[in-house]
Amino acid sequence: MEPRARAGKNVGKMNFSHNELAQLLYAHGDVKNPLPETVRVLDEILTDFMQSIAFEAARAAQYSGRQKIKYEDFEFAFRKNPAFLGKVQEVFEKQREIKKAREILRDAEDDIMKDAVEEEKKREKVDGGPSAANGRPANKEEELGEADDDADAEADALGRKK
Repeated sequence: MEPRARAGKNVGKMNFSHNELAQLLYAHGDVKNPLPETVRVLDEILTDFMQSIAFEAARAAQYSGRQKIKYEDFEFAFRKNPAFLGKVQEVFEKQREIKKAREILRDAEDDIMKDAVEEEKKREKVDGGPSAANGRPANKEEELGEADDDADAEADALGRKK
């Protein structure tokens, strides 16, 4: 469907929140609380712009014989406006960098965990295996029971004299 035919669908409806558009206007030099008419007009402009770009991208995908829209279709739709094209390419490049950084971090985290497991195994071997000379596991702490209460610490907590 042509974007102009679809335009009647959204008349009178706000597609973006008032707060988001007000912040966008403020970021570009408007007053903190813009007029409602200004926000409404910006909403219409943004909606029309996004519909037209999505329509162009869908047309490019259809021409290529695909049902789904890809990144390249948006690049094709922005080909006539180098500023928009550059911004879209910049955003997708940042997205790729973030994805790479997450993979590197995930790999490093896996290596750290493997090293910790190996270190624990080495420590068990050095301490004499899972059970040390005193009959308890070497790497486990003694469980606390009622008999282990520290009388001095309890007296300090309650404010009593020793």
